[in-house]
Parts: sequence; C-alpha cells; structure tokens
Amino acid sequence: MAIVTLLPNAPDISTDDYCVFGLATCYLKEDGEFFEIQVIEPIPSAALETILKGIPTSYQLACARSVGEVIEIEKEVLHKPSDFPDNAKFCFNFAERVVATVRTYKTRTEVRAHIPEGTSRDDFNYSLERKRVLNEVNIVRKEDNVKQHSHARQIL
Repeated sequence: MAIVTLLPNAPDISTDDYCVFGLATCYLKEDGEFFEIQVIEPIPSAALETILKGIPTSYQLACARSVGEVIEIEKEVLHKPSDFPDNAKFCFNFAERVVATVRTYKTRTEVRAHIPEGTSRDDFNYSLERKRVLNEVNIVRKEDNVKQHSHARQIL
C-alpha cells in the first residue's frame, strides 16, 4: 500500500497518522454580543495531557482518528467524524493545524494510549466560565503603558 502524504510541504505526514480532534465551544463577538459556535480542531498532545488532568476546558469531547478519515486529500474535502454534531464547523487553517498536531503525536507516542484510535472521550472538565472568543481584537492604547518612576533608568 502506498503512503499518501497530506500536503506537498509535509512529506512526513500520511493519511494513516494518528490525530485527536476536539469539539470546542467558542464564541464570535459581533456588535458587543457573543454568538456560540461549535468548532472542530486538532488537539496537540501536550494540550490533551493537560485537559486529561482536569483543568477547565472548552472541549466537550475528543475523538482519535487517522488523518485520512477526516481529510480526503485528492478531492480536498473535510469529513466530520460521526461523533460531532452537524452544526460544527472546522477551524481556520484546519489542514495546517492537523499537520502540526500529528507531529506532536509522532514525538510523544505514549499519549495515544489516552484515546485509542477509533474511540472518543467526553469526560473532561467542560467549562464555559472563560469564553474562547475567536475574533477578539486586542487594541493597545497609550493609556495601557506602565508608568515608571522617574528614577527607574538613572544611576543613583
């Protein structure tokens, strides 16, 4: 069987590679109001280990699949795993983020034991206390600068 690479600039990633995909609850801010959306995104190995330790997370569930089950390279089509709801959207730069995430599982193969390929988990500490706002813009103003004492830069 020939190995199909995911992207021309990522020859080390194939369709058979392991990846964990999560369903996150995120928000979009428009005209001062927040709108909830469900986002499908790859979860890197370090983030998965942290989530499994019980920290609050916006992820409702995570499933482990081979990359080829989610990304059909020839047709450039994304397939939602059956665990995810129909209204869930794929994250921005999904394919590039999958490549980066797969590499984290290649270097830390022991993390794969937490969610074996083909299975899913939803026993996370799911919390929406801190909203994940996707389109938030941080505007830095002059008033935000920290004022230093007049003698801070002088040799006394």
